[in-house]
Amino acid sequence: MIILSKISGILIFLSFLVTIYAYFFQNNMIILAGIFAWIAFLFLFSTLKNKILIIILLLFSFLAYIIVLVNNFEINFIKIFTVNQYLLTLLIGVGFLRLIAMPKKDKTSSLPKGKNSFIKTYLSVHLFGSVINLSSLILVADKMYKKAPLSKSQIILLTRAFSSDAYWSPFFVAFAAAITYAPKLNSSVIIINGLVLAFIAFIITYYDVIKNSSYDIDNFYGYPLSFNSLFLPFLLALLVLITNSYFPDIKVIILISLFSIIMTLFILPIKKGIKNSFRFLIVHIIDELPKMKSEISLFLVAGMFGIIIGSILIGLDFNLPFTNFDWKIASLLLLVFIILSFVGIHPIITISIIGDYLSSVNHTLLALTFLMAWSTTVSTSPFSGLNLTIVARYNCSAKEIFMINISYAIKMYVICVFCLYILSNYLNL
Repeated sequence: MIILSKISGILIFLSFLVTIYAYFFQNNMIILAGIFAWIAFLFLFSTLKNKILIIILLLFSFLAYIIVLVNNFEINFIKIFTVNQYLLTLLIGVGFLRLIAMPKKDKTSSLPKGKNSFIKTYLSVHLFGSVINLSSLILVADKMYKKAPLSKSQIILLTRAFSSDAYWSPFFVAFAAAITYAPKLNSSVIIINGLVLAFIAFIITYYDVIKNSSYDIDNFYGYPLSFNSLFLPFLLALLVLITNSYFPDIKVIILISLFSIIMTLFILPIKKGIKNSFRFLIVHIIDELPKMKSEISLFLVAGMFGIIIGSILIGLDFNLPFTNFDWKIASLLLLVFIILSFVGIHPIITISIIGDYLSSVNHTLLALTFLMAWSTTVSTSPFSGLNLTIVARYNCSAKEIFMINISYAIKMYVICVFCLYILSNYLNL
């Protein structure tokens, strides 16, 4: 089984390389990248901890495909296996940044505390997490957990600071999903709206912890990262923005993935030496990449299920239950996303199902709805990857996380509805 895991790591890396090559040189090779990813998924399937959701999705995909065959509906087989390929490529590429972006070990035994520590730690998790995703949270949480079990205020910070990245960060998987299913979005409008939402999320969070004495903010222990730690994430953002300004037709997902691996290959030898760098890369490929099995499995199977369902809806000539996709419909869709996430349906599943079918509506409003749904649900849903990680790694209660964040989710939903209203009017929808 260990050998299959290592082979899977190599296949995942090959899938990444082939996707990049196919995008720039030979687009029809994208199917090969998809095949590599699916073989890795099959090799790793038996090691998945939570197979129920994947099995259910596979079963429904099979039943849906039977309906397609019986009714002779048209279906894009290449898209079935590759629809989320660019999303996976981003996930894999950003993962390499862990090799170069991690700060040096803190030599001090004490952690800063109080309101200032809360603010600095929040910003550290948020800004660092906007590029290297979950690694930032684990880095900070591990440091805090060494001192004592995570307090309520620490759990609030970790879940909300990280999840609010999904509102705006182009380096976040949520943004990649939005671009995949709403490619005509206006990135600048999305990012500006997202940054405003992220700032409001911070204000709400800070107000929550200082007004509630049970959170004991004055004795809050945090772990702010130094600005040196944030240099590489900002360098990556700068490279992507400059390149995108000269070559606007290149997908931002591809730029982020490409620069992530290029920066790793250039900077790792400087930090670790050429010989050690090669060893670190090999270990990352064969040991760390297979650990992405949960995300890879979910994205592959959810994408397949969504395409097949979309083919059925198109074949049945199903009409949308609304004529104009405005803030009211977007708000209702957002509510559906949130409710479904609370019963265990990941946003990527819902996005995959309806994304293709809503391709005719305004992509900017649709993409922002996707990002709002992802960010709001990730912080609160007991089934989100973020909260499952915190529960498993730091011995926390999923129920407790839900209870301390549910009011936050409700507040952010109201704010999101207002934001959708403003954007809808701005877009004249």
